[in-house]
Amino acid sequence: MKFIFKVLLIFPVLLLSQDWAGQSGSFLRMGITARSISMGGGFTAELDQSFVQLHNPAWTAFLTKKYFGSSFNNLSLDRRIAATNISSLLPPTAGVGVSWINAGVTDIQGRTSSGEKSSVMQTSENILMVTFAQRIQPWLSVGANFKILKYDLPITTSDQISGSGIGFDLGFLVKSNEYITYGLVVQDLSSNYQWDTNAIFTQGGPYKDEFPVIYRLGSRFSNKGLKIIGDAGLITNHKTYFKFLPRLGVEYGLLEKYFFRGGYGNGRTAFGVGYQYALFSENDSQIDYAFSLDWAVQTCHTISYAFNF
Repeated sequence: MKFIFKVLLIFPVLLLSQDWAGQSGSFLRMGITARSISMGGGFTAELDQSFVQLHNPAWTAFLTKKYFGSSFNNLSLDRRIAATNISSLLPPTAGVGVSWINAGVTDIQGRTSSGEKSSVMQTSENILMVTFAQRIQPWLSVGANFKILKYDLPITTSDQISGSGIGFDLGFLVKSNEYITYGLVVQDLSSNYQWDTNAIFTQGGPYKDEFPVIYRLGSRFSNKGLKIIGDAGLITNHKTYFKFLPRLGVEYGLLEKYFFRGGYGNGRTAFGVGYQYALFSENDSQIDYAFSLDWAVQTCHTISYAFNF
């Protein structure tokens, strides 16, 4: 009976697991900010105050203020994801942004060849991202993210190997009216890690780990405190189609200060809350929390802060 129960528990995980989930750059496809995670992550056409340029770089061309945001994800198995960013309008019709994203695993217990404990190690992935966007028409903008990527991977207590590379995102945004917005993004064009293991392995050599490319099309509807957002993505490895990825979320604002959210996307069900308040001026600060649960019964708590000035 216990065996049957374990099979029934694990089978949906195996059935719904995808090859793309283990590809390079997976932390970028998990979600970073509390508000986006709690609404399923489908922010291709929605403005995320905590990380304006992440979901669609074209949003920065429509900014009327400067935005600063930070976020922290506390995941199971000693994993973490953190991000800090700033974005701003660039008069008269452009926008720019700079951001840093870090992901890694701590408390990895090292072992010698005989199985004895050695030092405790950690891994780290870092992305420095520069954003530029331009309004082509009052209702249409195009933007791009330029990414510098680095992955530090410990092999032993004394040896470490690093992979590095560059990548791009390309986004379009259409604001058809005050209620409806459409977005299109090509994520991780040419993103990759390039490794050279000759210094560690006898038969090592340079090779490249490419990120899956994601094509996303999304929309949002907003009226009287209610927002419904969603997008659909096609995940490929430049040659082979991996997965169709739909995401959907809803948010309801009460008194323009309290926000309640829920959604499904990226294989996770999530919900969250938010509070907007005045720090120096009216509604210039916002703090958000999200709780998410994936098919492997892994939980995540995310806290984000946004400040506009």
